[in-house]
Amino acid sequence: MFSFNKLVIFGVGLIGGSLARALRERAGSGGSVVGVGRTATSVARAIELGVIDEAAALDDDTALASALADADVVLLAAPVAQTEPLLARIAPFLGERTIVTDAGSTKSDVVAAARRTLGARVAQFVPGHPIAGRESSGVDAALPDLYVDRNVVLCPLPENAADDVERIASMWRATGACVRQMSEAQHDRVFASVSHLPHVLSFALVDQILDTPDAELKFSFAAGGFRDFTRIAASSPEMWRDICVANRTALLAELDDYTAVLARFRAAIEASDGAALEAAFARSRVARKEWQERGGIKPSNDVAAK
Repeated sequence: MFSFNKLVIFGVGLIGGSLARALRERAGSGGSVVGVGRTATSVARAIELGVIDEAAALDDDTALASALADADVVLLAAPVAQTEPLLARIAPFLGERTIVTDAGSTKSDVVAAARRTLGARVAQFVPGHPIAGRESSGVDAALPDLYVDRNVVLCPLPENAADDVERIASMWRATGACVRQMSEAQHDRVFASVSHLPHVLSFALVDQILDTPDAELKFSFAAGGFRDFTRIAASSPEMWRDICVANRTALLAELDDYTAVLARFRAAIEASDGAALEAAFARSRVARKEWQERGGIKPSNDVAAK
């Protein structure tokens, strides 16, 4: 069971709001939930919905100090590019017993940012990544069951106390999630392949059609295949811009590998090599079917995963 006296969430949108709702409505965890936004009005909706109890503005020193005083856990649920400035902003107000974690989709850059901003206090930071999301964003889209049967990856630092890592793990397990651990480098390689690359390809297909003179005609005939392939192109451009830049090394390697596969497929199509195409398609079909049978497809995927 996970309990807390005060949980502070920076960025009370889909991810942070769903955590707050899950802890309250699913786990029955007590305690006060404080939301911090760029302005006080930006978190007013979260108060109105009952997702948080109090709100504070990021640019108000007094309010921020009060929000962070005696906090058990702080969650940074903002785009990854904001991680370093957020950590720098809160560092002077952090208590010694407060554990900070994040929900960012990249981890190597986040860990580097934590080391630069927190210094010797980096032991208080436990990097994390909940693998969940929806096409909708904002606190109105927050769900108490968003994390049920979802993976949450933690990338513990050598400096982290085992009890602190377990406390963050127990927080996510209380939402119904399955908690896994890996290094930040392994995390970024894995998600460059299965999350970041698919998003880039989805955006790229829509962009390619937009650049054609008969784009409107093509869109008018687009159906299920186009819808399924491009669904994640409805994701936040700001968030995915930050992810691509933050994880560019691993993502570029995946793009190069994908380009090589496309070149192989193109060569087979140009040569009318139906056997090669069928063999490649059959291999992919079997792999996807096996993944699906292992439970790889669940409703509400990683469209907005941070």
